[in-house]
Amino acid sequence: MNRRMVFHTVGLIVLLEALLFLFPAAVALIYREKCLGAFLISIAIAAVFGGGLSFFSKPKSRVIYAKEGFAITSLAWLFLSAIGAFPFFLSRQIPSYVDAFFETVSGFTTTGASILPRVEDLERGLLFWRSFTHWIGGMGVLVFLMAFLPGLSDRTIHIIRAEMPGPTVGKLLPRVRDTAKILYLIYIVMTAAEVVLLCFGGMSIFDSLVYAFGTAGTGGFGIYSDSAASLSPYCQWVIAIFLFFFGINFNLYYLILIGRIRSCLRSTELRVYAAMVALGTVFLCFNLSSLYQNVEELLRHSFFQVITIITTAGFSTADFALWPVFSQTVLVFLMFTGACAGSTAGGIKISRVVLFFQNCHAEFRHMLHPRSVNVLQMDGKKVDKETRMGVSVYLSVYVLVFFLTWILIAPNGFDFVTTFTAVAACFNNVGPGLGAVGPFGGFAGFSDFSKIVLSFSMLLGRLEIWPILLTLSPRAWMSKHHKKSI
Repeated sequence: MNRRMVFHTVGLIVLLEALLFLFPAAVALIYREKCLGAFLISIAIAAVFGGGLSFFSKPKSRVIYAKEGFAITSLAWLFLSAIGAFPFFLSRQIPSYVDAFFETVSGFTTTGASILPRVEDLERGLLFWRSFTHWIGGMGVLVFLMAFLPGLSDRTIHIIRAEMPGPTVGKLLPRVRDTAKILYLIYIVMTAAEVVLLCFGGMSIFDSLVYAFGTAGTGGFGIYSDSAASLSPYCQWVIAIFLFFFGINFNLYYLILIGRIRSCLRSTELRVYAAMVALGTVFLCFNLSSLYQNVEELLRHSFFQVITIITTAGFSTADFALWPVFSQTVLVFLMFTGACAGSTAGGIKISRVVLFFQNCHAEFRHMLHPRSVNVLQMDGKKVDKETRMGVSVYLSVYVLVFFLTWILIAPNGFDFVTTFTAVAACFNNVGPGLGAVGPFGGFAGFSDFSKIVLSFSMLLGRLEIWPILLTLSPRAWMSKHHKKSI
């Protein structure tokens, strides 16, 4: 492990967070809010800590291998969350540091789970920072760093692979820096487009930015305790449609830019994603037809909740915890699948679900015809054995971690539905669950220990388990890096 390179890069990322603090600080200055002081102190803490860490850990070698990429990603997200919690805590608007840490982790991991009983009580600077963490964490702050920070090795693809969700991540262009720039430029343009459309719907610039950040990062933080329920139908449609687009693999947008539209339309994952959204909406429309007499209202609420759950955004236009059991079951299923790999969404990812069922089908055929050769393909390309094994192992570890987390928070005394969906909502980075943690509920009633467990559950879900497990392994830190990447 190239330890000096790991801590040097983490230090640079913390320095970047100090710069990012300037945006909510400017909002606090414009509105003349007391939280400005908390942001200034947080900037100083991040600058001193990040500057010291990067300066005293200057590496002799800047080469980054898989182990370093995993360690940098895990530590960076942990430090970003730990320091990002200071404005909430220092302003005393969230008096408990554990609560502030939970809220910040929920923001960066684009989960949207909250301990706040009344979001409206926060000052605008903190509301901006709370949703801005969604936007930062959606595409990944490390991807941003790789795009614009000079002097890093082209092996930083290992950092992108550790941070971007999905079974595989490759380069769009030969240089990693160019790949990262393209991803972020697409992300910025789509966010800006949503801001403009929300402003056309009568929203203020501030409100439009906050909801666009939550949509782009598929996070779900807003400025009202009722999430998106009090927004106009036009704004709800805009958010829902953009959630659909942010749930698509960003690589496909690049293919569209270079004119390869047919390649996008042949994407198995995209077709399955669109089909699941359509079927989920149809199922909910049939099941909720007695609750909503107006066809537009029925379609809007059904589509909105399906798209906000499958993209793991967690916005809500209605309290779906009060909906019929069938509708809740559909939403819980979508909570686990998530949207496309390479998007800002959480969950298992549709590509893994497709590969899992293909694996099962191939195994079934092999049992019937032992001598047959079964080749798995996706989008016309052969799926190698390593990827197939990776998906199977990931799903096995996913189930193990899920049930371990469930056992750890069970002593809180909540009912089965609340406890189960609380873990599902945090581990899949969805936000709201059912029962006490429904869309109009929250996580304030959990113990500090459970909040810490759920915070790490959010990090495990966002980074897809392996980076954090490897970082916690002593063997990874003791071993030396080799010439070949891992």
